[in-house]
Amino acid sequence: MTRGLDHIVHAVRDLAAAAAFYRDLGFTVGARNRHPWGTHNQLVQMPGFFIELLTFAEPDRLGTDGFSQLFAAYNRDFIARGQGLSMLLLEAASAEADAAAFRASGIAASPAMRFEREGARPDGTTVKVGFSLTFADNKRAPDIHFATCQQHYPENFWSPAFQRHANGVTAVAGVVIVAERPEDQRAFFETFAGATATAAGDGFTVTTPRGAIDVVTPAAFVRRFGTQAPDVAQGARLAALRLTASGSGRPRSWPEPAASGHVRAGDAIVIPAAHAMGAVLVFEPPR
Repeated sequence: MTRGLDHIVHAVRDLAAAAAFYRDLGFTVGARNRHPWGTHNQLVQMPGFFIELLTFAEPDRLGTDGFSQLFAAYNRDFIARGQGLSMLLLEAASAEADAAAFRASGIAASPAMRFEREGARPDGTTVKVGFSLTFADNKRAPDIHFATCQQHYPENFWSPAFQRHANGVTAVAGVVIVAERPEDQRAFFETFAGATATAAGDGFTVTTPRGAIDVVTPAAFVRRFGTQAPDVAQGARLAALRLTASGSGRPRSWPEPAASGHVRAGDAIVIPAAHAMGAVLVFEPPR
């Protein structure tokens, strides 16, 4: 099956500051959650997709289990080097099936791993949410972790109230990965997403049922978004998140350009990594 985008991790040093930044951009941001392996998060939902603002807050809780090592310790080390987009997760109909498929193709990094926690509805009601993650290994991208995510109680997790944003964002349009040689990444992303890539300029695109995965050269990234590309000397980097926003121009809820640092790139508004805690955020009109 072709796997759509499920969520992206924006790893930051100060979670409260990151939540405030996203609120200033007109997003609805959920409450702070705590994981048993020491990470804390706050979520920004869209239909079928969310941004996970994440920090490593409780070192004493880090263990030796798979979530501790593949998720918490990895993000701890990522944040030590710098902030930004650290993980890309695609949807899973069956985490066990994905684990088998990844083993067969030689990209498996873990078995299916399940965890549950309490969540809160907009009215404060406590509910159970649960996820199973299966990690995939891309040796040419050590600064990105990849996984698929199966939701076990989706009716408790997704909330239309959390998906209404003052900035007009309605959906994820895609993610952008920068690599010195995009073609070297093609086999991994076709296997990971379960879809065939198509050539697109200096790189390729994998179209999924929810958003696109673009893999481009640094030069192509600069031309397209008008902002600096990440350093890819150590491997491919997860550089940008593309979002669909209704309306035109700068949403009224946004800060002035001097505060947000945003620039125009064609019909899109781009917030460079230097102004968005290491992530490039791209706001595009519906197509």
